Amino acid sequence: MLNIIKGGFNMAIDVVPEWMINLDDEDVSFIKKFLLASGSLKEIANQYEVTYPTVRLRLDKLIQKIQISEDASTEPYIALIKRLALNDKVDFETAKLLISEYKKVKGAE
Repeated sequence: MLNIIKGGFNMAIDVVPEWMINLDDEDVSFIKKFLLASGSLKEIANQYEVTYPTVRLRLDKLIQKIQISEDASTEPYIALIKRLALNDKVDFETAKLLISEYKKVKGAE
């Protein structure tokens, strides 16, 4: 359950969309800044003091995270490996290998 404090009152949000569950606090903060900047990547780049391509890459990774969460056909293990790769916890070659091996094992069952 997500709790929000608004006007001194603690409001609870019972239903958090599935795509938001796997986002880090940093991702949610980025989305908030993006919305407040009316979607201007140039403005976000200024706020973070980084280049436009850096912000574009960050946005692309965030889009991929959301797409993974929205893809109901993705098995939980595969979705976890993809999220780890997007969060730079596992390199992409290792992620591809883990997913490939997992699919081989699942196919043999």
